[in-house]
Amino acid sequence: MQGPSRDLIGYAGDPPVADWPNQARVAVNFCVNYEEGAEYCLLNGDDRHETLLSDLGAMEAVQGARHLNIESAYEYGSRVGFWRILEVFQSRRLPFTVNAVGLALEQNPKAAEAISAAACDIQCHGWRWIDYDFMATEEERAHIQKCVETTTRTTGKRPLGWYTGRPSLNTRKLVIEEGCFLYDSDCYNDDLPFWLMRCDVPHLVIPYSLDTNDSSFTRPIGFSTSEECFQYWKDSFDRLYIEGAVTPKMMTIGLHGRIIGRPGRIGALERFLDYLAERGDAWICQRGEIARHWYERHPFAA
Repeated sequence: MQGPSRDLIGYAGDPPVADWPNQARVAVNFCVNYEEGAEYCLLNGDDRHETLLSDLGAMEAVQGARHLNIESAYEYGSRVGFWRILEVFQSRRLPFTVNAVGLALEQNPKAAEAISAAACDIQCHGWRWIDYDFMATEEERAHIQKCVETTTRTTGKRPLGWYTGRPSLNTRKLVIEEGCFLYDSDCYNDDLPFWLMRCDVPHLVIPYSLDTNDSSFTRPIGFSTSEECFQYWKDSFDRLYIEGAVTPKMMTIGLHGRIIGRPGRIGALERFLDYLAERGDAWICQRGEIARHWYERHPFAA
């Protein structure tokens, strides 16, 4: 069987003491996914339209056809929602991470300029927002290289990490071979970063999260209101905060302009940021900061 092996053991109930800055109990990282314009679309040379992560819900793709409604729903993210999210972080002078899709940035230079000026770092999110599962290895390698080049050129920021979201069995190997990343985030299996050996080199993994992700708004059983979203994020943080008195943890919140950027939902993000400010003991940080901290405080041990 090709591809990575599974690890069902992990830290086995004895995680390391993260030792976050200022004795923070929880490291909180917000990832703003910038994908709009790079999804499946006939205008991008694909044979079908996008089917995921919009207010239209999951659907079956129609081969050889455009879907104007889903195209328009994605456009809302780049035209309006992204800017609304950006204003929330800028007004509070808080750092965040951008999950940047190369083609999406190339199609919206204004967004790339804003990312360049923002207090954010960049995690590459693929050249396209598509499923890489069955892509040929050489084509996927070319996509990784193109994403790095485009992201660096359009924003002036060298990406520090990688997160495909819909990876192949070869993705992690190709990311390591590219040689410019501190880490990747293509997994959901822990509340802390961890090291693994891959391609005979130590490699850092910083897990991502789908449950504390605004994509729940697009699922049949998920968030219906901003109150439900805020309450779930709050409950998650509160539990990690309790555990963090002994073993500090990490919390990742994924955001999308076309989802949380809607007027009826953005309040969940604002309320949660205000809640973090009230509670204290949270390190709101960029993803690259987590990686560098782990390299320094918890280096790979054979």
